[in-house]
Amino acid sequence: MFLTLLIVTFVVALVVAAIAVRVFTPPIDRILRRIIGEDISAGWLQYIRFAMLVVGVSAGVRIHELERYISPAEYDKEQRILVLTRDRWVLELYRTIIETLEGIAWMLLWFFAVALIAYVIVRIFEVRRGKAGDEKPQA
Repeated sequence: MFLTLLIVTFVVALVVAAIAVRVFTPPIDRILRRIIGEDISAGWLQYIRFAMLVVGVSAGVRIHELERYISPAEYDKEQRILVLTRDRWVLELYRTIIETLEGIAWMLLWFFAVALIAYVIVRIFEVRRGKAGDEKPQA
């Protein structure tokens, strides 16, 4: 039963992460094209999509939490192993979905924060370059 739970949580986390990747790919692509240019943005986009999948799956499949179903908890003096009931299945699947989305949300928060700083820097250089071009004497 544990192996089934592990496989199901992996598949659920992978599907949820893939949906999130699909939803966030267009805005990430536009941001990368604006900040670093079209020539290398495709490679960065590919990496960020891969990172979103890895972060989503690793956050959603909580191995340490699932170990409770195959070995007793360290703090359990009676040495009991949790039984996988229907209610526990529902709870584990819910946790998988929420943890997957939470992991991806934190990753994207950091990405968008760094992208915002990079965008501001790019805009500052564009404005300075524009002003320097305007101040050149015309012949």
